[in-house]
Amino acid sequence: MGRIHAPRRLAILASIAMVALLLAVPGVRAADTGVAQTYLVVFKAQALPSNAAASIKAAGGTVVNSYPQIGVVIAQSSSATFRSTVMRNGSIQGASATAAFATHVSDGVASTQSEASSPVVNTPVSDTDSLSGLQWDMQQINTPGAHAITGGSPSVVVGDIDTGLDYTHPDLAANVDDADSVNCVSGVPVPGKVAAMDDNGHGTHTAGTIAAAANGIGIVGVAPNVKIAGIKAGNADGFFFPEAVVCAFMWAGMHHIAVTNNSYFADPYLFNCKNDPVQRAIWIAEQRAILFAESKGTVVVAAAGNEADDLAHPTQDVTSPDDSTPITRTVHNSCAVVPVEVQGVVGVTADGNLMQKSFYSSYGVGKADVTAPGGDSILQLTAAAPNGPGALDLAGVAAYRDVPGITKGRGRFRSDLLLPTGDVDGVAACGRRGRVDRKRRHHRARSRRGEP
Repeated sequence: MGRIHAPRRLAILASIAMVALLLAVPGVRAADTGVAQTYLVVFKAQALPSNAAASIKAAGGTVVNSYPQIGVVIAQSSSATFRSTVMRNGSIQGASATAAFATHVSDGVASTQSEASSPVVNTPVSDTDSLSGLQWDMQQINTPGAHAITGGSPSVVVGDIDTGLDYTHPDLAANVDDADSVNCVSGVPVPGKVAAMDDNGHGTHTAGTIAAAANGIGIVGVAPNVKIAGIKAGNADGFFFPEAVVCAFMWAGMHHIAVTNNSYFADPYLFNCKNDPVQRAIWIAEQRAILFAESKGTVVVAAAGNEADDLAHPTQDVTSPDDSTPITRTVHNSCAVVPVEVQGVVGVTADGNLMQKSFYSSYGVGKADVTAPGGDSILQLTAAAPNGPGALDLAGVAAYRDVPGITKGRGRFRSDLLLPTGDVDGVAACGRRGRVDRKRRHHRARSRRGEP
């Protein structure tokens, strides 16, 4: 497993997985390795049998957490034969130890909204904080024009699935949502902002891009009036293990978070191949968790990636496994990047200050839906961006879904977000170039209401 690499910190591109219990199998005396491992156990049916816990125990394991909504169990076992014993059960689709499948932070943002009953309040803000002049990315998506209309509503909660957030940070403290924050690192949710405290720094960075307050200091976020929940799935070393990802998406779905940011990919393999029995279980678990969240109204925004790959036509993976010595392997469309290639996920590519695709950004027809500023430290250095990186997070843009006149729902959200040349009112998928423009969204919402 690798640590956070500098190139992966350039892009602000926007996965939770689930848990399940096992059916009974004949009990066997398994060899004890002395080291407990965490496993994702996936049932064929998206439900858990009544004897699931007993079956896990009979195979030499214990249940850590379970998600009956998606038929997934998080289990621990020190038995060397736990997986092989569990897989004898015909009701089990897959079981995988998760230690080798941590995920990397990449640098992304995602926004979420809860089903809040409080009225929407549109209060304008100004972009005059001490570092506002350096935020070329906000100029590119026209946030100052949007902020003149509204800074977003405090009734909206943005969920940032990352390494947590520093709830004491002066640019974030007023906007942190305690009730919707959680620590999912162990696979078991521990609620509250204190539990979700950032011990890495990445999550605080992305949270600031989404919702840094307009308070005269630091920067102004894309949506400075919204609330932000830290959904901590990444540990201090910047790794996101599958059980944490599952927990995070289940939390988002059950808490009706409207949008999540996902700025990471699964290690040690960039591409998870569904025809591999171990990788397939991880893929299915995370996919089910993401689809569960989407079924509850959550918009999932994810990074396309920072490997400059064509995700629509993958040919080889030269970076995996990144926890040891990479070995070039052939990959096809049976292999996918999680979470961006899960159905329903809004894929994001990055551009630089010259509004050209960033050198590192992955892409792909049918995989990338929208482009947002991420920076480019090699090909797009300018006077406005002398160091390349930008700071745009789609989360803040998505947080404006509650502006009166903009219909809630993922389809409408994508239609308003994706604004290709010619103002096509629909999803700018595949070959079309979609670009975020917040002020334009607000004007369109006003025109629907008959306002100037």
